[in-house]
Amino acid sequence: MLLLFSDIHADLEQADALEAMSRDVDVVIAAGDIANVHRGLLETIDVLKAIDKPTVLVPGNNEMFEDLRLACRFWSTAIVLHGNGCEIDGRQYFGVGGGIPVTPFGDWSFDYSEEQAADLLRDMPIGAVLVSHSPPKGYCDQSSAGRSLGSSAVLHAMNQKKSPLVVCGHIHGSGGQTAQCGDTTVINAGPNGMVFDFEKASA
Repeated sequence: MLLLFSDIHADLEQADALEAMSRDVDVVIAAGDIANVHRGLLETIDVLKAIDKPTVLVPGNNEMFEDLRLACRFWSTAIVLHGNGCEIDGRQYFGVGGGIPVTPFGDWSFDYSEEQAADLLRDMPIGAVLVSHSPPKGYCDQSSAGRSLGSSAVLHAMNQKKSPLVVCGHIHGSGGQTAQCGDTTVINAGPNGMVFDFEKASA
């Protein structure tokens, strides 16, 4: 059982609620935007670090990779990924963070071009769960104005590497939504937390 969330943007009450939800799952996935425009990262991680289950995190566009890695250094069960992967209970996970493609928000936003993202995703293993702050193009990526804002590089990696699950966030208008692309389940987790059961999904 996985607990999935994204885009809590330094909401300490929500971080506390997610910690409580984590007690009933095996693995936690945080798909970025823990902070809010680089503020509140340490305080939010200080609440989340009470989670004692393996927790995979990627940076969003509201925090830098290195800042997230440093913030999590005293959280013993945290695994911060960005262009790399890990294995938990025999299952592969691979992460890529940041806003993809580059957002219109300006210099404060931690962003990557599609080409840079493709480089970061190159070493993703076949069959890995993909944790990406940005959704794949065309799946769980519609803004509140109806625009498709996802990443073609994430979509390509998802399809090429036959990922069974993509956990993303970033596009608030699609928060909490789930979509299916062939054998891949795409979930824009959102801040409220969603539980995903691989056994039920494959039944």
